[in-house]
Amino acid sequence: MGIDIKKIQKTKPISELLEFSIINLDKPTGPTSFSVSHYVKKALNLRKTSHLGTLDPIVTGVLPVALNRACRLNDYLMHRDKTYVGIMRLHKEVSDEVLKKEIKSFIGTIKQLPPLRSRVKRAVREREIKRFEILERDGKDVLFLSEVQAGTYIRKLCDDLGKKIGGAHMLELRRTKAGIFDEKDIVNLYDFEKAVEEYANGNEKPLRNILIPGEIVSQVLPVVQIRKDVIKKVYTGSPVFSSFVENPEIKENLAENDKIAVFSEDKFIGCYKFIGKGDLFARPEFVLN
Repeated sequence: MGIDIKKIQKTKPISELLEFSIINLDKPTGPTSFSVSHYVKKALNLRKTSHLGTLDPIVTGVLPVALNRACRLNDYLMHRDKTYVGIMRLHKEVSDEVLKKEIKSFIGTIKQLPPLRSRVKRAVREREIKRFEILERDGKDVLFLSEVQAGTYIRKLCDDLGKKIGGAHMLELRRTKAGIFDEKDIVNLYDFEKAVEEYANGNEKPLRNILIPGEIVSQVLPVVQIRKDVIKKVYTGSPVFSSFVENPEIKENLAENDKIAVFSEDKFIGCYKFIGKGDLFARPEFVLN
């Protein structure tokens, strides 16, 4: 049985949600991802926030912002496929046939050199392009969709395509999906501000409705259930032993060093690394206590 995220969102005290939640924000064009994250921190008077996957200032769309202790979930949530919709301008007249053929040649594993202004080391690296297709075309302006491995630069993808067809550059870009976070569940900054104002005035419902419990990590990591009577032990640093586990059959689907999410019923305990040697089931990486 899966973890009931909606139930946790509705029933958990909002003070606990603010301590361990994520807000799926619609980043507008203009501000940096860091400044949006910092704005959330100040608005909610939090100790810490962090965004999952940086968007350039001109890029809009899905920007999950983790609150307080949920920042520790970034490594488990952010290295996931991303989906974008954008507009690319061609520099020369190119037939639909040629354009589709060249776009298709980028699907699969490609080599990409990060752009000069990127924060990562400029070294050629491999990235997987799952989808790259034309949605609409108006002369030299092409509306496209791309689904890519995390760390792929779409602006560079457009530029590299342009090198094969006489030039192209990206005009606009919007991220519609980042891992498990989707545009259909997005919250714009205006609605976020209204929810914060309502919360300050004693109405917590609008804010509660946009706080995604950190237990959402159960949707990307295998869930291991442990007995209630051992919770105190794991909270004080004990690894998870096989005798603690209530669903031992999950071991068959795990490999050494796999990341897992440990729960006791709907109560999140932490993220662990599976060991599976002797009675040692898993070692803690992050324990929420």
